[in-house]
Amino acid sequence: MPITELTGPEQVWLPTGLAEVDRVLDGGLSIGSVTLLGGEPGSGKSTLVLQMAAHVAMSGHRALYISGEESAPQVRGRADRIQALVDGLWLAAEHDLGHVRDQIAAVQPDLVVVDSVQAISDPALPSGPGSTQQVRAVAEALVRTAKADGPAVILVGQVTKDGDLAGPRSLEHVVDTVLLLEGDHDREVRLLRSVKHRFGSTGNLGVFEMTEHGVLGVADPSALFLADRRPATVGSAIVAVIDGHRPLLVEVQALLVPGAAGTPRRTTQGLDTSRLHLLLAVLERHLGLATTGTEVYAATAGGVRVTDPGADLGVLLALASAHLGQPLPDGMVVYGEVGLGGEVRRVRGAGRRLAEAARLGFGFALVPDITVGALPAGCLDPTVDSPGTRSEGIGLLGASDLVEAVEQAGLLPVPVRAP
Repeated sequence: MPITELTGPEQVWLPTGLAEVDRVLDGGLSIGSVTLLGGEPGSGKSTLVLQMAAHVAMSGHRALYISGEESAPQVRGRADRIQALVDGLWLAAEHDLGHVRDQIAAVQPDLVVVDSVQAISDPALPSGPGSTQQVRAVAEALVRTAKADGPAVILVGQVTKDGDLAGPRSLEHVVDTVLLLEGDHDREVRLLRSVKHRFGSTGNLGVFEMTEHGVLGVADPSALFLADRRPATVGSAIVAVIDGHRPLLVEVQALLVPGAAGTPRRTTQGLDTSRLHLLLAVLERHLGLATTGTEVYAATAGGVRVTDPGADLGVLLALASAHLGQPLPDGMVVYGEVGLGGEVRRVRGAGRRLAEAARLGFGFALVPDITVGALPAGCLDPTVDSPGTRSEGIGLLGASDLVEAVEQAGLLPVPVRAP
């Protein structure tokens, strides 16, 4: 049949009641869909899905929470703590796949949460719970239930030490949506990402804060990440990054100390270590700032993980600031990718980065020189008295290479270009 003559069923959405989750899912869960939520033990997966089930129940729908790892009293205690005791939320502690399907048939819920998929098993199979064969069989059975009977299903899964979802990789292909909940156990911030979503875009980011009353959405994550920053700090740079489709302002910190005999340490937190090695080579080659015998520590404040190449310029300026012992100008935000030749390259989302910086009150931004000329003419206002031109209510300083960026940032003495 010609594709133009096909008509599909109308998509029905089930809002979760949590704004940050609905942001990641582009509006909510799709009826009849299966979502896989992964995360390390203790990251807050069970708390998050219990809150989602409670909000769905409070909106007049029926939700069924299948607990395979905890007893019913344990789940009830958590629900009491996070104020998730609602009449429309049903609870069953089950390990047998057949019993799980019977509970779904009896309750007829709009949302089913299975916590976790590794704890449910099919007695007809010879392998034990959590094995590749069992996880695959359980997931496929619940997918068939979702497609046939219509409830939205959330499967909670664990991740390995490498950060991959435990169980067969094919499990990710069976489900409709894959979400990952990230976060450092020593910090309250949790990040929810969509790495697969058949009913919307991927790469969306939700930011939460873990509290004693549950997982709370953070409407302004940039303000949260910068809440404890100290102005005029040596080795610190404020970087405008894009995570998924969301602009964020993050503080990058660098510390250089004399190294002991042998190979000096290179330690990162929230940044890619191999990328740091590359940037250190650029720093020495094009600015003449040697770190061969120096221990280098680089981190993002607040526990956020940054993979955006637009953070390169900020990391390099933080390193240069730490090396020269001079702070970057207060009120300046930075972004730009840096190549091996020392050139500062433009990155995507310039307008969103600048708008986020202007919203938080930053006065000017150090950006790739080509970005200034590439911005729409209506964004520029050369009549405003500012350093350089202005865009989105923020002053712009352009830099074509790393040496020019250091000059614009006012780090003195200006390093001499390497031959």
